[in-house]
Amino acid sequence: MTHGIFASDSAGTLDLPRDASFMTLFSTAQHIARGSRERSRGHMIPIVLGCAVTSGAMALVAYLLWPTWGADASSSPARLPVSIGATLFNVPTLAIRVKIQRHSGPQERVDLAFSFPSLEPPELPKHVSADTMEETIQPIDRIFLSIAAHHDSLAPDSRVRTIYPRYLEQASVPGQDGLTKRAFRDGTPYSNEDLFFANTPNLNARCTREGATPGMCLSERRIDGADLTFRFPRSWLARWREVANAMERLTVQLHGQRQ
Repeated sequence: MTHGIFASDSAGTLDLPRDASFMTLFSTAQHIARGSRERSRGHMIPIVLGCAVTSGAMALVAYLLWPTWGADASSSPARLPVSIGATLFNVPTLAIRVKIQRHSGPQERVDLAFSFPSLEPPELPKHVSADTMEETIQPIDRIFLSIAAHHDSLAPDSRVRTIYPRYLEQASVPGQDGLTKRAFRDGTPYSNEDLFFANTPNLNARCTREGATPGMCLSERRIDGADLTFRFPRSWLARWREVANAMERLTVQLHGQRQ
């Protein structure tokens, strides 16, 4: 039923329900779109934060593991005071093999390398590519030293006196220039190794035998709360007195105490 005087007056009244429905639908669509954008922003924030944290962690790991053939190490102090097992050592900065250990203060472990026989920190490693790599194996010219807190474990000299004899052959073999060798029995935890020892100068070294890879020797000593583990090629036993004196000199240089 029309209520206007003219038919055209009634047309607007007849279209009101349709217009109201359209406006409601339009308002609902706007609300849904706005909510979707807000939810999208809410989801993007943790994603962006996660990417930033991951990128930062990767950059830190890359920095710590990046080869040190640059000049950054040479700009550090010549020596660093390092406390290991509550024992103070004065460590040459350039001798530290692991970049993350290159700082002063308390540490659980420090890994060092020294040129032999000079006992100076080795030169920075050169960048080697597939084109410049030499096919021949270069001889080792370094003494490697690890200093670590022992946490009241069995002392190295006690191990030589009480543990090693259980696994050694009975017979000893006199070596050159006063050095004595005893082989470890096959099937023991130290099979394929030999124990070398001497008194003047003092030396105890457990060495792997020559094979597919060159034999290496391990010699340990304890200073207060830390154990010093020296590693060097077995072939150096031909001049074992020089090696024993070099380890003694390094001990004095690092800790200032003769053992």
